[in-house]
Amino acid sequence: MNRVITNPFTQYQCIIFDWDGTVMDSAGKIIACMQIAAKKCELPVPSDNDVAHIIGISLAPAIAQLFALTDNVIIERMVTAYKHAFLAIDTTPCPLFVGAHELFTQLHPHVTLAVATGKARRGLTRAWEATQTGHFFTDSCCADEAQSKPHPEMLEHILHRQGLTPQQCLMVGDTTYDMQMAQSLGMDRIGVDYGVHQPHLLHNHEPKAIISAPLELLKHI
Repeated sequence: MNRVITNPFTQYQCIIFDWDGTVMDSAGKIIACMQIAAKKCELPVPSDNDVAHIIGISLAPAIAQLFALTDNVIIERMVTAYKHAFLAIDTTPCPLFVGAHELFTQLHPHVTLAVATGKARRGLTRAWEATQTGHFFTDSCCADEAQSKPHPEMLEHILHRQGLTPQQCLMVGDTTYDMQMAQSLGMDRIGVDYGVHQPHLLHNHEPKAIISAPLELLKHI
């Protein structure tokens, strides 16, 4: 049964956040690790912009798209090299965007918070531990638990577990993949302009708003 709760703080029952590029400033590390992995696997080293474009997609499909690969052996080799670079080689910091922690502190008493991310479960757990933010989130769905964005399965899992309809929820993200998966369900969506995709691309998916800092979200809920 869908929950119907009157909440004077916000019109939504659940706000679902993308992680990389929306909550955490991790694009630099992702780009660096993908380029390290490409060198390791003797593939053409992609540009920063090319890597940025696939951030948000689950890792294996992102690698396949970025390098135009169809050979699963090579894709898996790249996946392994990328993970090794991320954990053991690259030291690029991944801070939360300014205001994100304060945003969660303000929202948490009033609305269910969730994450839909292209990270694997272990990656999200590490990010939560590093930023001490895991306690804010009631639900989450990761890349190894659903089809890759922009398929809406991540959101569908969260909706099912929370007993909510798309109209009771809001998706917040920095990529067209976030906007597409919410749009396909008829879920309201808000883009951020400080992530990896340009605002004009986000506008193509009719977001409710595009914000320039995490705390600006409070004006639109």
